[in-house]
Amino acid sequence: MEFKFSKAFLFSMLNLVVIGGMLAGCAANTPVAPTIAAKVEPTATSAPTAIPTEAPKPVAKYVFLFIGDGMGVAQRNAAEIYLAATKKADARPEDTKLIMNTLPAQGMTTTYDLSSIITDSASAGTALATGHKTISGTINMDPAFKEKYTTIAEIAKTKGMKVGIVSNVSLDHATPASFYSHVSSRSKYYDIAVEMGKSNFDYFAGGGFLEPKGKEKDKEDVLDLAKANGYTVVNSRENFDKLAAGAGKTIFVNEILQDSQSLNYDMDRPNGDVSLAELTKKGIDLLDNPNGFFFMVEGGKIDWACHANDAAASIKDTIALDAAIAEALKFYENHKEETLIIVTGDHETGGLTIGFAGTGYSNYINKIDSQKGSYVAFNSKFNEFKKANEKAEFEDIIPLIKEYYGLEVITSDERAQLSDAVKKAGEKEATDADKAAGKEAKAKLSVSFTESELQTVKDAFSASLLSSDDRKHIVDVDLLYGGYEPLTIKLTTILDHKAGLGWTSYSHTGVPIQTSAIGFGSEQFNGYYDNTNIYEKMMTLAGLE
Repeated sequence: MEFKFSKAFLFSMLNLVVIGGMLAGCAANTPVAPTIAAKVEPTATSAPTAIPTEAPKPVAKYVFLFIGDGMGVAQRNAAEIYLAATKKADARPEDTKLIMNTLPAQGMTTTYDLSSIITDSASAGTALATGHKTISGTINMDPAFKEKYTTIAEIAKTKGMKVGIVSNVSLDHATPASFYSHVSSRSKYYDIAVEMGKSNFDYFAGGGFLEPKGKEKDKEDVLDLAKANGYTVVNSRENFDKLAAGAGKTIFVNEILQDSQSLNYDMDRPNGDVSLAELTKKGIDLLDNPNGFFFMVEGGKIDWACHANDAAASIKDTIALDAAIAEALKFYENHKEETLIIVTGDHETGGLTIGFAGTGYSNYINKIDSQKGSYVAFNSKFNEFKKANEKAEFEDIIPLIKEYYGLEVITSDERAQLSDAVKKAGEKEATDADKAAGKEAKAKLSVSFTESELQTVKDAFSASLLSSDDRKHIVDVDLLYGGYEPLTIKLTTILDHKAGLGWTSYSHTGVPIQTSAIGFGSEQFNGYYDNTNIYEKMMTLAGLE
C-alpha cells in the first residue's frame, strides 16, 4: 500500500513530536518542516497513539500514630504477662499477646533530646511530630526560640487530609500539644490551647484544659475562642454518642475528669464512662474521607502511673491503649493497601523492671489485682480518712490498707506460726490437712507485710500526717517518696515488689523504647533508629514530603 502525505500534514508532525506523540506509519526519514500551525487531514491510518502517563505513587492515605506516654518495653511486657497470668492458672506468658506486640514490624527507638539523654514529653513529642531535636520543655521550636517547626499534622491538613488528636490527659498537655502548638515552654497552657482552637484540625477529644482562662483567669475562655473559629464543643456522653460523619470540626471534653483535667485511669473509670477505645472509634468515624487522615492517639496516663510507681494503673492503661489500637486494626482490615498504623512511646518512665530482689526468679504479677484502684483513687480515700481522723494512729488505717491493697498486718508470732505451717506442709509425712493448711498459710504470708516493710509503711504514714513544709525536713524525702503521698507510694511499691516488679526512678529514663507497625510501608519500622526517624518515615510513606 502506498502512503501519500499532504504538506499540511507534514507541517503538523513537528507539533506532535514535541508533545511526545507519534503518527503511525510515518517513514523514518520523512523531512520535518518548520513549526507552523496546520490542520491535520484525517485519514484511517494517521491516529496518534496515547501518551503514556506515570501511575500515581502509592502512599499511606490513612496514618495512625499511637503514643504510649512513658511506655517502654517493660510496660508492654508487664501488661502482656499480666494478661496471661489472669487468663488461667497454667497460662504461659506467650499464650496471650498485646495487639501492639503482634504487629509485623518491630523496632527499637532512641529518645534523647538536646538537653539530656533522658528526654521529656515536650522535646520527645517535637521529635516525633517534626523530626527536629530540641531542648526539654520546648514544643516545636528551636533551642533559641527563634524558629517554629511545622508538624506532620499541620502538613497533612494543608494537603487536604483530615486530622484528629486524642489523649486521655488534658488536651493542652505536652504530647497532644506537640502536634499543633509552638511554644518555648510546655507550661504555657493557655497559649497552647489558643493554638489548638486555631489549628483547623478536625477532631480533638479527651481531657480538658489546665488554664482555660489563663494563669490569672482573666482571659477569654479557650473553648469560646475555638467556637469562634468554627468548632463545635461537646462535653456529655449523650452528645458524644450522637456525633457522626459530617459533624464538622469538633472538640470533645469528657464530662468526668480525674486529676489535672484528665480522664480517669482505666481501672478507676466509672461504668458507662467514655474509654480511650471509644474516643478512637469515634475519631475514625468522623475523620474517614476520600482524602485520608492523620490520627494521633495518646495513652498519657501510663506515664503518670509510672511516675508514681503504680504498676497496676500502668498495666491497665497499657491494656486500654491496646484496645484503642484494636479499633484502628478494624479500619485497617478494610483499607490494607492504604493504611499505616504505628505504635510507639515518647520515652520510658519509672525504670520498671520485670523482677525484684525479694522474689528472685519468680513472678506473681496477678497480685496487683489486690489493688482496687489507682494511687490517685487511694489518695482520695486517704484524704477523707485524715479529715475524719485528725489524731489518727497507724492502727486506724490498717482496715483501709487491707480493703484497698489486700495487704495485711500480722504479728511476729503469727508470722512464725504461718512459716511453721508452710514448712510442715513440705515434709514427707505431711497429711492432706497439713498441705491445705500450708497452702493457706503461704497465701497469707505472700500478702502480709514483713517486719521491714511494716516499718517502712509506718514511717510513710507518719510522713503523710506532716504538712508539705515539714516533710521537706525528712532525710532523703525525694528519694523515699518522689514528691508523692508517702503512704500511698510505699503501699503501691510494696505490692508491686510482692508481684515481682521493681522500679528505679520516679522520673523518665533514657532507655530505648519499642516501636511497632503494620500496613503500608510498615517494614520501614523494623530495626534500630531515632525518634526523629519516625517522623521521616511517616512523611515519606504518607507522601507528605
